[in-house]
Amino acid sequence: MTGLLQDKVAVITGGGRGIGLAIAEAYDREGAIVIVSDIDGDAAETVAKGLSRGEAVVCDVRDEASVQALIDGIVARHGRVDIAVANAGVGRPMPLAEMSLAEWRKVTSVNLDGVFLTIRFAALAMAATGGGSIIGMASITGLKGSALIGDYAAAKAGVINLCKTAAVEFRDHGVRVNAMCPTFLDTVLVQEAIPTFEAALGVPFDAVIAQKQGRMGTVEDVVPLAVFLASERSRFSTGSSFIVDNGWLASLV
Repeated sequence: MTGLLQDKVAVITGGGRGIGLAIAEAYDREGAIVIVSDIDGDAAETVAKGLSRGEAVVCDVRDEASVQALIDGIVARHGRVDIAVANAGVGRPMPLAEMSLAEWRKVTSVNLDGVFLTIRFAALAMAATGGGSIIGMASITGLKGSALIGDYAAAKAGVINLCKTAAVEFRDHGVRVNAMCPTFLDTVLVQEAIPTFEAALGVPFDAVIAQKQGRMGTVEDVVPLAVFLASERSRFSTGSSFIVDNGWLASLV
């Protein structure tokens, strides 16, 4: 039996760890040729070696030439790009009053500029070869304000709107663009931020998670949606934001 993504060519930025790694492994299980892109070449190589048809490519999504080379290289080797997941992201909790412009740009240059560049070059490549599916990795923080992560949340809100615009502009070229909005997941990025959140909130982060979403999410909780959006099962879905939060945003308290 063939997989949902059999022989599709997929690229995932930030694929060396966390959500990107989990999506890379899921796409591999569904039969895709998976290009694992990361600024950390060793991490990308490690992930790619564990896949059936994995490739590792070093890419700095903040750099226009680097992203263009990533997409152009895939097209040169495989003739097309079918799926692109703009997942690369960074973050560090900090009050806005203490945040310099340079610190703001450390986050937004990856989390928004990087997504823009990935969408732009992937969409152009897909439009030239009959279409494809692009997933922008947003967050529930892009839908609600949150203390200590103003840069991160603003970038994620930008991703949500950017995906809508790209969906409209490229729809007639067969390119679908959707955003995924996960909640807090058990990733390195979140774990590193927990002490700062706890100091600011004055309560254990586990208590907040238990109240708002029942339990800490895992990367595997978002993988089924990533597969669905990449596959033909979502062929009539574009310009949408898909929330994966176990009810966090549904509750006032």
